[in-house]
Amino acid sequence: MHVRLSTPWTDPQGTLRARGETVDVDAVTLARLEEQGMVENPDGQSVDPQKIGPGPGAPPEKIGPGPGAPPEKIGPGPGAPPADGAGR
Repeated sequence: MHVRLSTPWTDPQGTLRARGETVDVDAVTLARLEEQGMVENPDGQSVDPQKIGPGPGAPPEKIGPGPGAPPEKIGPGPGAPPADGAGR
């Protein structure tokens, strides 16, 4: 993931990176940089973890075909192998 540094930083290889420089980091390094306040957000604002997501009162995310799907369209297709006899 590419992030912009808000302060100078020395990467794991020992290279000094300048403030404002964009660097490619993995998720673990990104978490460490964010924890230390060393990463700029695109709008310059800090991120409040409580404000991530759709927010309270938003409808739940729909998963699956839903109640209006015809029963013949739900489940394994015609090419699926037969169920095994285990558990009978």
